[in-house]
Amino acid sequence: MFCSTIIPTINRSTLDRAVRSALDQNFAADEFEIIVVNDSGQPLLSADWHSSDRVTVLNTDRRERSVARNTGAAIARGRYLNFLDDDDYLLPGAYQNLRALAEAQPEAGWLYGGSQIANRDGSAILQLHHHLQGNCFTPVMAGEWIPLQSSMIRAEKFFAAGLFTYWLAGGEDVDLLRRIALRCDLAETQALIACIAVGENGSTTDARQGRVESLAAREQILDQAGCFKRLAASAKSGFWHGRLVRAYLTSTIWNLRHRFLFKASSRLARTAIAGISGSRYILSAHYWRAITRAYQSPAFHLELAASDNSQTGEGITTL
Repeated sequence: MFCSTIIPTINRSTLDRAVRSALDQNFAADEFEIIVVNDSGQPLLSADWHSSDRVTVLNTDRRERSVARNTGAAIARGRYLNFLDDDDYLLPGAYQNLRALAEAQPEAGWLYGGSQIANRDGSAILQLHHHLQGNCFTPVMAGEWIPLQSSMIRAEKFFAAGLFTYWLAGGEDVDLLRRIALRCDLAETQALIACIAVGENGSTTDARQGRVESLAAREQILDQAGCFKRLAASAKSGFWHGRLVRAYLTSTIWNLRHRFLFKASSRLARTAIAGISGSRYILSAHYWRAITRAYQSPAFHLELAASDNSQTGEGITTL
């Protein structure tokens, strides 16, 4: 089986649209499955897809999204996993376009395409394309966000990365992307894959708590073996060398504030090594801008500047 689409739900009325967007894909029936994980604590609204042999329904009883997604992944049969929220939906050709990408770049652990971003009332805001390929560990550690809904993750890489971090109140998608980017490459298709609703109205994300917890989760990633080497290998310009320095500098400050003095000294040593490795860029304005300013994704902020709306930053942590 090529893919499993996993849809955690709190029983919103939009669930029917999400499930149907997967069922209506022009794709062989035996090559995909849909796993709906009901985390609402209540019976799901009636729908004819309940009787489909391509849909499995599980119940997790208000354990939050990460647990619901992990539960769905535990029984998934697909080689790739797609995590779709119940208020979003796949666009026509999503499976076909991602399968073609998988065949072209079979070693990539995270496949993704373009996203149609919309307000929760359904009005379109912008189309999002990231142009991230290969080893993109430094960009994603800086704060790049690639929507889960427009992605497929190799199942073996998902489990090797440790699944979704259950204690994160928000930003669990960014955290997963970081942990997978530590281990494997990304691959992109320019085809639009999913329509994603954003904005505070109707959102179940605690953005403020998510930012705090995301910093703690990032520390766990920086502790991983091979992290510095992977970051350095992905820093291919003065700007990204600056972001490498900033990653360890901000971590040093975070550990000092929490009185983790030994770890702070280790992070400071890595900051110095990163600074030395990027010393050839010391006269570059891009290098210093990367060190001194919070990250702004080119994909997100340039498109946002061209639109009349601004409610599209849900789940993004910039560092």
